[in-house]
Amino acid sequence: MSTENLHLLLADDDDDDCLLFRDALGELPYATRLSVVSDGVELMEALLDKNIPLPDYLFLDLNMPRKNGTECLSEIKQDNRLKKLPVIIFSTCALQPTINNLFAMGAQHYIRKPASFRELTVLIEQAVSGLPGPGKSPSSKDDFVLSAH
Repeated sequence: MSTENLHLLLADDDDDDCLLFRDALGELPYATRLSVVSDGVELMEALLDKNIPLPDYLFLDLNMPRKNGTECLSEIKQDNRLKKLPVIIFSTCALQPTINNLFAMGAQHYIRKPASFRELTVLIEQAVSGLPGPGKSPSSKDDFVLSAH
């Protein structure tokens, strides 16, 4: 997939995290368009609306009101139209059993929300330009968790 004019969708209820994410996109060497939803119900309504084009990538927080990210991922992977949508988990959670479950559920990558703006920029770029590519699961758990180190 070309990295020109990527449409990213961020599902996150934290305004500060959304602002940092938007600023980090501005540092990438290609054009992106960002849409933001603040909870899981709003996310699923947007994704299921056939009049709205699907994003190239979904960055999905786990801890959201009304419907959490794990519930959304499960619904996405069960829907024929949505199941190939690359879902990158973007969360503060660092529990290995949770990360293992998200891998098994079909998320493409896992990013633990970083402490620095620079790391965030690096991780977003890795997620949208790195292997294994949109619509494909990582080949191993080693490829699943992205790290700026």
